[in-house]
Amino acid sequence: MDEVEGGPDPRVRMWAPVCRAIVLLLGPYAEVVLHDPDTDRVLGIWNPMTARRAGDPSLLGELDALDPVERDVFGPYEKLLADGRRLSSVSAVLRDAADRPSAVLCINLDRTPLEQAAAVLSAFGAPTVRRPEPLFEQDWSERIQQIIGVHVRETGRPVERMTRQDRLAVLGRLDEERVFAVRRAAPVVAGALRVSRSTVYGLLAEVREARAAG
Repeated sequence: MDEVEGGPDPRVRMWAPVCRAIVLLLGPYAEVVLHDPDTDRVLGIWNPMTARRAGDPSLLGELDALDPVERDVFGPYEKLLADGRRLSSVSAVLRDAADRPSAVLCINLDRTPLEQAAAVLSAFGAPTVRRPEPLFEQDWSERIQQIIGVHVRETGRPVERMTRQDRLAVLGRLDEERVFAVRRAAPVVAGALRVSRSTVYGLLAEVREARAAG
């Protein structure tokens, strides 16, 4: 429901479509308030979140005290409702043709749904307990995925963008974990790294030669 001060105020006629558009886009989570800086009264409220009505005191304070560096747009800043909801708010000074403050437009966005969504996502992304390694000691295919995945996360390069040095590092780690002691491991490693088996064998030989020389 909208609350607009009675009378054909030209500022309300001018800015009401903007206020309604913002509420349609962000509603029901946004309250839009149009203030009269001269009388310090509310000209109109769209989607009100409190008992405040058009004609009530705005309690804006002195516009001259605002930081001119902000260039008439202030925020986002935080506000708190009596029911505990937190709002992100932005205020804009609207000027007339003579560059005088004509109205102040305030948008108050209820952050509750955003905070709830963030809490859900945070729960999914919460740190997990350490993997029970005894369950995976015999699962050599799991170890292949684990070692490659760790390298991808550490370097930020997906498998298809791995360099030769990346593949050598991964194969070295797999060899240390004795993955290649399993007869069928090489084809699985080749598939996971998206290279041929001959490439795996060639790089693995290079890894072992370097280790023996070192």
